[in-house]
Amino acid sequence: MINTLFTMEGKICVVTGGSRGLGYYMAQGFLEAGAARVYITARKAAACMEAAEELSQFGECIALPGDISSLDGIQDLTAGLEEREESIDVLVNNAGAGWGAPLEEFPEKGWDKVMNLNVKTPFFLTQALLPLLRQGKSADRTASVINIGSIAGMVGDSIFNYSYGPSKAAIHQVTRNLAKDLSESHIRVNAIAPGRFFSKMTEYVSNNKKLFDEECAAIPLHRWGKAEDIAGVAIMLASRAGAFITGQIIPVDGGTTLVS
Repeated sequence: MINTLFTMEGKICVVTGGSRGLGYYMAQGFLEAGAARVYITARKAAACMEAAEELSQFGECIALPGDISSLDGIQDLTAGLEEREESIDVLVNNAGAGWGAPLEEFPEKGWDKVMNLNVKTPFFLTQALLPLLRQGKSADRTASVINIGSIAGMVGDSIFNYSYGPSKAAIHQVTRNLAKDLSESHIRVNAIAPGRFFSKMTEYVSNNKKLFDEECAAIPLHRWGKAEDIAGVAIMLASRAGAFITGQIIPVDGGTTLVS
């Protein structure tokens, strides 16, 4: 049984924001678990192509660079996938943004950019890819949509990133709504809510030894997340191991939400 529970053999996966950070880690995990193909997308074409080349050492990884913050960009990505595949098995809505500023100075564009990319894009990309996600699925072969939320959507600490937490709370609720509405289509929808991981967005802490050490001391497991921590949960949700899980928000935070 154990050999079949966590395999990604034969699965076609799409990971947005896959050129670095959590998206890269999950794409690598899917490939190492045997995925047939993993498509990654990112706004910067050169970085997306470079990441796909690096990831190809683990399996077939294809770059489809583009800006999915607009409906036109979502249509372009959908068209690119439809040209190449008759169905997909896994969609990871990972692309996201943050915007830090003091409360009195927080700008409208910082609110709108974060809300659009963190909430609007995952909803409309999932909507656009429904035909591919539905194709060939059954009770014994489900598709999996994984939204990347955050513990920032679960705790009351803005860290001067006032639109980020609300956007993640919103994607958690979108996850629940879609899980209910897509269950008859044999599409499971879950969210991972990461705590601290190494990424471009968290460099302001990881590059400051004092802040980093203080954060690690406050986290019950006394460390930040590693690549395998996020990849392991994503593989579980995308494979047979997670076939009876839908509509759930899973914190991967070293216990941070226990003390926040």
